[in-house]
Amino acid sequence: MSSAVEIQDVSKRFHLYLEKYSSLKERLLHLGHIPYEEFWALRNVSAEIRPGSTVGILGPNGSGKSTLLKCIAGILQPTSGQVVVRGKVAAMLELGAGFSADLSGRDNIFLNGSLLGMSRREISRRFKEIVEFAELEHFIDNQVKYYSSGMIVRLGFSIAVSMDPDVLLVDEVLSVGDERFQQKCLERVKLFQEDGRTIIVVSHSSDMLRAICDEILVFDTGRLVAFAPPGEAIRVFKEGLLALDSAAAPDAAVPVSAAPDSATPARPQVEITGVTVDHPGIGERPYLITGEPLTIRVDYLVTSAVDSAQFAIEVLSDRHQTLFATKSSGADEAMMLAPGAGSVTFCFDSLPLLDGRFTVNLGVRDAGGVVIGLAEPACEFEVMNPTRATGVVSLPMRVEVVVPGAPRHANL
Repeated sequence: MSSAVEIQDVSKRFHLYLEKYSSLKERLLHLGHIPYEEFWALRNVSAEIRPGSTVGILGPNGSGKSTLLKCIAGILQPTSGQVVVRGKVAAMLELGAGFSADLSGRDNIFLNGSLLGMSRREISRRFKEIVEFAELEHFIDNQVKYYSSGMIVRLGFSIAVSMDPDVLLVDEVLSVGDERFQQKCLERVKLFQEDGRTIIVVSHSSDMLRAICDEILVFDTGRLVAFAPPGEAIRVFKEGLLALDSAAAPDAAVPVSAAPDSATPARPQVEITGVTVDHPGIGERPYLITGEPLTIRVDYLVTSAVDSAQFAIEVLSDRHQTLFATKSSGADEAMMLAPGAGSVTFCFDSLPLLDGRFTVNLGVRDAGGVVIGLAEPACEFEVMNPTRATGVVSLPMRVEVVVPGAPRHANL
């Protein structure tokens, strides 16, 4: 089977000019020789995208994602290599970028549709559908300069998807507009998937790409570093981000030592001196895989005797939501701590968390609930999810399907 899109050793170079000569005299003196630096947005990228597949593109800002999409759309020409696209292409890159502010929405539909390659007859046939999808029935004859940004995005999206394309290119469009419009965009994309169209999506949302994509391209500084199923590709992408974070702030993930309770200026009775995170991949990879065990060891120093103490642990998401919190013992099983060094270990036999970076807070309270030791935050850990499940936690599940004509349930 022929590929829907073939990317053959594509490189794209831009010139970054170091000086700007605006006057005629300056231009004549330099005879057009303006100093510049070469910037390679893409380097030797090759990939084949199967017909009917949905492929995502991930990478940090400036990694070449949008440049590749523009090369596929034909907006940019590669410096070397070539892109072969089979079928009609609809590119949703900068919605509304080709609109004329002084023309009405109606006129812009015909103008923009013709720029996308549709005939006037075809636009007329789809005009009602375009307006209804954009929900602009009462504003379609108003000048676009009076439209809100949301109205312009809706109209641009509606025109682009009305082309009935074989290959649909989407650049961050699914993350703009209000939540209702985003859902409407996703529903239209799902219809294209059901029709067997080829879809290429650029997004910073790894969860969204995991849910809708068959494969994902991962870019870093213009180079293709992975082309794999969603779980593996997102793992590579996040490892790259962790490496960037470590390079920018090598001590960012080092556990912080305890600070005195803000309500108690004196030295805390229990000082948390160190936190160690352990999991099966420690030393080989900076993350856990969903379902692996996790151990958090807390070293502490008791500066003055505590008759009754409880250690507490709290796990928070990257949005500072508490996902789990518990104490080391029940109210009637509190520990007596004598002065000196000690340790306590929190063991998770199987961590059910999905993708994300999580923060751990640690504390020690006395019998009256007063904080006598605190490390907040104490440490962080990263979880990579190798499956296509999305969300926060992995829930055990069994699916039973009643198959017509079968004598019993079929377990999937």
